[in-house]
Amino acid sequence: MIPLLAALTLAAPPADSMLVTTAWLAERLGDPRIVLFQIGSRTEYDSTHIAGAQYLQLGDISAPRDSLLPLELPAPAALDSALEARGVSDDSRIVLYWGSNWISPTTRAYLTLVWAGLGDRVSILDGGLPAWRAAGHPVTAHVPTIRAGHVTIRPRADIVVTAPWVAEHRSDAAVSVIDARNPPFFTGEDTNYTRPGHIPGAHNIPFDTVVDSTGYVLTPAALETLFTAAGATPGKLVVTYCHIGQQATAVWFAARLLGREARLYDGSYTEWDRLTQYPVERSVP
Repeated sequence: MIPLLAALTLAAPPADSMLVTTAWLAERLGDPRIVLFQIGSRTEYDSTHIAGAQYLQLGDISAPRDSLLPLELPAPAALDSALEARGVSDDSRIVLYWGSNWISPTTRAYLTLVWAGLGDRVSILDGGLPAWRAAGHPVTAHVPTIRAGHVTIRPRADIVVTAPWVAEHRSDAAVSVIDARNPPFFTGEDTNYTRPGHIPGAHNIPFDTVVDSTGYVLTPAALETLFTAAGATPGKLVVTYCHIGQQATAVWFAARLLGREARLYDGSYTEWDRLTQYPVERSVP
C-alpha cells in the first residue's frame, strides 16, 4: 500500500518531456539515441510508418495474459529483455506514437515505461502518425535493423495502486477517482459486467475526450476544464481506472501533463467487479 502523504509529495515529470511535436521529431530523426515505436495495427505499420520506427504491441511489454486480468505490468526482467531487444539503452530517448486513433494503447505503453523508471526519457508524439503525415513528413515501409541495447529497469512504486488502496482512499477528500470508460459503462446502463456501474465516489472522464477530433491532446486549459468538472481540482491525487487499465492511462497521462499527481488502478473495473467485498454504484439515467 502506498502512503497517501508520500504519494502526494512525489513530483510529476515536466510536461515538455511527455509530449513532443512533429517538428521536434523531424529535427532529431537521425539521432541514433532516438528509439521510435509505432503502436496500433501491424498491417498499418507494415505499409506506413516513420523512418526508423519499430512496431510495438502491448503484449510485448505486458505480463502474460491470464483469465482474470488481461493487461498487467510485466516482470522487470521480462521488460528489460523486451526493451533491450528493441535497441533501448540507458541513453535512449524513446518516442511513442500511434497509427490511426490508438491513443490509449500508446499511453499504456508510456505508463509502462514510466513505471520502469524511464519517465524522463520517454515522450509521445502529439497527434501520432496522422499529424506526422499532415505536416508533410515522409513515411516508409522499410523495417529497420536494430542493434540490441542495454537498459536499467528501476520499477517505481508510485505509478499504480491496488483495489484495497482504492477502497481505503476512494472517499478521501484529497483523492479524486476518475472512471475513464465511456458513459454507458460508468452509469451501469451497459450490463456486460456482473455488477454494472462504477466505483462509488468516482467521476467520469471518458478516455477519448482528452484529445480533439484530429487526435491532438487538448490544450492545458481545456484539460483543466475537464478535470475540474469531474471534481479533480488542483492539489488532489488523481486515480484513474477503466476496464482493464488501458483507456485509463489516457486520462492518467492528461492529469500528469497538467502537473497533477496521478496513479492508475491497474486491475480496474474488471477486477473490482469480481471483488464482491467492495461496493458498486449505478447512476442509470
